[in-house]
Amino acid sequence: MEVIFDTYIFGTFFASLCAFLLLFILRPKVKKMGKIREISSINTQNDTAITPPKGSGTDVIIVGAGVAGAALACTLGKDGRRVHVIERDLKEPDRIVGELLQPGGYLKLVELGLQDCVEEIDAQRIVGYALFMDGNNTKLSYPLEKFDAEVSGKSFHNGRFIQRMREKAASLPNVQLEQGTVTSLLEENGTIKGVQYKTKDGQEHKAYAPLTVVCDGCFSNLRRSLCKPKVDVPSHFVGLVLENCDLPFANHGHVILADPSPILFYPISSTEVRCLVDVPGQKLPSIASGEMAKYLKTMVAKQIPPVLHDAFVSAIDKGNIRTMPNRSMPADPLPTPGALLMGDAFNMRHPLTGGGMTVALADIVLLRDLLKPLRDLNDAPALAKYLESFYTLRKPVASTINTLAGALYKVFSASPDEARKEMRQACFDYLSLGGECAMGPVSLLSGLNPSPLTLVLHFFGVAIYGVGRLLIPFPTPKGMWIGARIISSASGIIFPIIKAEGVRQVFFPATVPAIYRNPPVNGKSVEVPKS
Repeated sequence: MEVIFDTYIFGTFFASLCAFLLLFILRPKVKKMGKIREISSINTQNDTAITPPKGSGTDVIIVGAGVAGAALACTLGKDGRRVHVIERDLKEPDRIVGELLQPGGYLKLVELGLQDCVEEIDAQRIVGYALFMDGNNTKLSYPLEKFDAEVSGKSFHNGRFIQRMREKAASLPNVQLEQGTVTSLLEENGTIKGVQYKTKDGQEHKAYAPLTVVCDGCFSNLRRSLCKPKVDVPSHFVGLVLENCDLPFANHGHVILADPSPILFYPISSTEVRCLVDVPGQKLPSIASGEMAKYLKTMVAKQIPPVLHDAFVSAIDKGNIRTMPNRSMPADPLPTPGALLMGDAFNMRHPLTGGGMTVALADIVLLRDLLKPLRDLNDAPALAKYLESFYTLRKPVASTINTLAGALYKVFSASPDEARKEMRQACFDYLSLGGECAMGPVSLLSGLNPSPLTLVLHFFGVAIYGVGRLLIPFPTPKGMWIGARIISSASGIIFPIIKAEGVRQVFFPATVPAIYRNPPVNGKSVEVPKS
């Protein structure tokens, strides 16, 4: 067994190296990031002489006060920045996603001094995952041995978490939190100067600041001005709340590798368990006509672990069925002086792995550290160079989490293709081996080790493990054929995702000039923060 495992590792490394070389040769030419593209006129208002008078009183305008916006407002406010947050609706949000914060995201929350925002909201401690497939199960624990006892995943009601951060932001004297709808960005000579927005009572206002951060969520109406959105909707989540039931493994997220795609269970309070049923495609059964309830009872319920079956059916009968499209959008910014995109407005991945909040909080830590030497944000050329650096420096962490989410969703989904079936089974069995075969992938999933190379090595480790099972004890023509298709299928899954994220920025960020464009402050060079 040891010899076989060594062969798998060697094969994984060889396959990955060949793939990197091929993608590097075929990579598209990267445009200079220093060149400012033309801003879309759809969502940007071009006024003449809109430069605000001196002393406008605001350093940063933040559009949106969700997880990203509220956390950013707290962070910049504590750094002494004068922040104006404009949020469309300040009532407590009620969403069925954004309810599980991975340990890596919790560490970022601690780094920002916001860990108390998961207190007093009945948040639940999550220490790992349990996988279920065809009557078998395996338990995977987060590698938390080296961390303080408080470090773990946290699951909660999304709205309660957001309200805690909003309250904390609003308590800062230099943070203004206002309800209003931003209708456009104000642009002058290619630079964003502020926003135009409509207040709750319908009055139109303009607000000015040297930096505007757009983080108005997955339904952003401003992103087209600042990026080239390529939104894909591979599936929808159908959400239910199970009450007063015990999960098979306490303090664990549960993933059922069902047909046609995964089903998730995790606690969101001491008495409630969230269930998310993934339904592939653009069209959903109708909730109003009862088709959705019928689908859940006839197609899904029989695949639920027996201990959860009755609670699942009871939740369906209660009728509070919610849906949410699962969006995926690679980060493809149009670097624009005076403005920055963040959160789901900028970058989305399938929510299967619960990585969205980790990416957003990691981005906030990076932006905070990047801006610290720039006490005067009115230095537009210097600020623009720092913001260009942000887009590249975030890549290794964000792209690892994005790629893992997209790849795992495809591997965990059922398929009539025999090679995909073998890949799915191989993934379950590989993780069940324990040791590094489990620890490595879980460290990626948790956000504790967001390493692109580790991701690719383990992904092809799964593929080669699957091939090895087919060739032992004796290779057969059919086994060799399916094995070749497994490698081909694995490549077809992961490499398009990596290409969309940007091979150069993910694996070779040191070759991107924007990293070195941080201007000196007070005659001293500024060290670029490491991702």
